[in-house]
Amino acid sequence: MLDILEYVHAHDFIHRDIKPVNFVMGTGNHCNKLFLIDFGLAKKWTRRPIPFSGDSLIGTDRYASINAHLCFEQSPRDDLESLGYVLMYFLRGNLPWQGLQAATTEQKWEKICEKKLSTSVEILCEGYGPLEFAWFFEYVQEEIRFDQDPNYDYLQ
Repeated sequence: MLDILEYVHAHDFIHRDIKPVNFVMGTGNHCNKLFLIDFGLAKKWTRRPIPFSGDSLIGTDRYASINAHLCFEQSPRDDLESLGYVLMYFLRGNLPWQGLQAATTEQKWEKICEKKLSTSVEILCEGYGPLEFAWFFEYVQEEIRFDQDPNYDYLQ
């Protein structure tokens, strides 16, 4: 999964909708190969910092990065944060912000964002795998700048 995102990012694109159903296995001669699909929300990554996109949430609320919830322009770090949520979903079977109810879609997005902001990396990852998952989130959320290429070798 990480190799696929590295390939997409190396070609200056960001997917912006990383979620489990967008990873599929190939068929025939490619039956052992994982593919990333649904580039409907993908965007060319210019590396120029744009602090605020002005858009509403882009992506799937359950897996969207905190920056996406805050309507900041996305970059590779946001795809990677979303990948982290996908991996934690696979391990946990759910995420702490699943099942939140609200009167409107926008209010639900806001509640999910608040829950993501209030759930520490330690709590999110506690009891689910090695410390490397926490390190992954800390690196992605705190170390990578908008215009920076992530260190994929470190994330492996």
